[in-house]
This record gives sequence, C-alpha cells and structure tokens, in this order.
Amino acid sequence: MTDRLRIAVQKKGRLADESFAALKKCGLKFTVRGDGLLARVKNMPIDLFLVRDDDIPNFVASGVSDLGIVGENVLLEEVLSSGGRMKIDTERRLGFSKCRLALASIEKGPISRVEDLKGTKIATSYPSILAKYLQDNKIDATPIEMKGAVELAPRIGVAAAICDLVSSGATLEANGLKAFKTILESEAVLIKSLETLSPSKQDTYDRLVSRLDGVVRSRGSKYIMLNAPKSQIENITKILPGSDAPTIIPLGGSDDLVAVQAVCTENVFWETLEALQDHGARSILVLPIEKMLA
Repeated sequence: MTDRLRIAVQKKGRLADESFAALKKCGLKFTVRGDGLLARVKNMPIDLFLVRDDDIPNFVASGVSDLGIVGENVLLEEVLSSGGRMKIDTERRLGFSKCRLALASIEKGPISRVEDLKGTKIATSYPSILAKYLQDNKIDATPIEMKGAVELAPRIGVAAAICDLVSSGATLEANGLKAFKTILESEAVLIKSLETLSPSKQDTYDRLVSRLDGVVRSRGSKYIMLNAPKSQIENITKILPGSDAPTIIPLGGSDDLVAVQAVCTENVFWETLEALQDHGARSILVLPIEKMLA
C-alpha cells in the first residue's frame, strides 16, 4: 500500500460525485461501496480515501494522503483556522463544483452594503474566512459560527446578516434574504502534500495530473468541422473561439471550397455559428470532446 498513490476525496455530496466522475474520465476504474472508507483503483496503483470534506486538508498536510480534491472554500477555511501552520501545495484548479461565498441580509432590510455591517453579528459556517475579510476591509462586525441552517439566523434574531455558500440563490430567497457581496469564488482544487513522493508514486502522479489536465481542457471544448470558401478562411479563423490554427483540407471536385477542422477551447454559441454562416461557412458540425492531451 505504501507504493500506491493516496488521494483523499469527499465521501458524499456534489463534490464527491463530480470528483469521482473526473477521476473516471481519467481512466481510473474503482467502485465506491456504501459507507466504506477506502476505494482501491484496479488499473493504477492508487487508493482513494473517502472522508469528510473538512478532513481532506489535514489528511494531505499531515502526509496521510499524498493528494486531495477539495473545495477552495473548505481549504481556505482550514488553512486560516490553523493559523497558517497547515502547509499544502495547490496543484490544479479543476473547474468543477463551482460556488461562491457571499454576504446576505434581509431583503429590503437596513443592510445592503458591506459598510452597513459595522457593529452587527454575522452568522456563518466559515468564521475564519469571514474574519479575514472583515479585518482586511476594516469592518467592525462579529462572526457567529453556525454548523448548519445559517440562512435562519436573521429570522430568529441570532445575527443581522449571514455569510454562506450561494449557488442559485433559491435558498436565500425562500428565507427572505438577498446576497449583496461575494467574498470568495470557489471551485474544486487538487492539493498535494509537501512530502517528496517516491519514484513509483511520482510516475503515477505525473500520469494522473496529465490526464486531469486533459479532462479540464476538454470540458467545454468543442471540435468544429465546416466547409467554407478559400477567400473567407482568414475571417472564419478569427471567429472560431479559442482556436489556434485550424486544419485546412482541400475538397475534392471544388477549387473554391475547403474543409476546416478546429478545436475550440471556448464556448461555441449559436451566434458563433451564425457568424460563420455569414462568411460563407456551410455544413457546420459541432462535436463534444471527451478527452484531450496537449
């Protein structure tokens, strides 16, 4: 087991589901069973430790795990609450499980700006992040730590405002609250222990990270194929989003048309296709990309 790369992953929840999906896109074959704490990868020397999200930074910092996949919000809270003693390398931003940590208050209430928080109490599950934000912005307010149901705090008089994760905003709206300031944009990150990996683990790590990079790059990328007039190739190349140099192939039986193939690493909207069509493109085909290595 000591020669196997150890990765701490959240056991349940949205981050867990998206982490498992990303690892499986990397080609890892494993099964998560019930309340098990360990999932053994069958086709690579990797073990997954299935733990609570707030345990992941400490698992990695202490060297129990070589790597971890965790939300930036959880990582920052744990690092700050340790007084900076927790030393971890953030290796990659992974582009999934995105959320934001925001300040919110009663809609149409007396608090609608950061300045209005002076002298108030703010309920949160992220007291260290909030305390640092208040200190950095010279706001004299008091964080009140709550482990759950933070959105109820203003209603029951525990606090005048809250600092909590926001996705769609539906939970805030259901409780008569409105977000007025985002203090942290968060997503899943790959973190690494500062301990030196053995040569065998380093090889596994390099392969895994290369595959993760491919999965991240392929997310949202599209493969575009179209036919276009030779005279419009320069204009069409400028329109293709996030494309370097498209492949140009002569079309049999036509001196004026060529086939264009390109990998677009930015979003391809209907407006993009209409702009291509305005420059003479036809037979436009947009395909998803599952995997991509540089």
